[in-house]
Amino acid sequence: MDNKTFKHIFGMIAKKNGFESAFGGWFKQSEECIFTIQLVRSNFGNYYMVDIKVNVQGTFGNRYVKSKSLLRDIGDVFRREPKEFEAALNLEQQMEDEERKQKLESLFKDFLIPFSEKVLTIHGIKDLAKKGEIYLLPAVKEELEKLEIS
Repeated sequence: MDNKTFKHIFGMIAKKNGFESAFGGWFKQSEECIFTIQLVRSNFGNYYMVDIKVNVQGTFGNRYVKSKSLLRDIGDVFRREPKEFEAALNLEQQMEDEERKQKLESLFKDFLIPFSEKVLTIHGIKDLAKKGEIYLLPAVKEELEKLEIS
């Protein structure tokens, strides 16, 4: 599968799963948070990583809107795809196109969709941090506490 086809399929799966395409990434948002994903091609080979970011409304006095700068920003929460999905993103790994497409669909169904639903709320973010599924920087943790109080 070539890069153009790969990115097209990824984008179609994202759109099918409720993500809105803009500025080279895909977005979901709630009243509390904006969730972004972006494919990033490695400089060391023909494989991709998925930058997963969450910006929480009100942290550090910010009100976020969907923009290109959100894709460049590190976000209040940042992570990458779980290891079990790396093969689907590695175009150097030989795989039938249909199998790669199924693995990408699994990435969304089994990880990105459930994860996005959790991190679109402050409560969900704090719950994931408590379970050790994400790490919150101390400053972000403090900001989330302030938002819960107000």
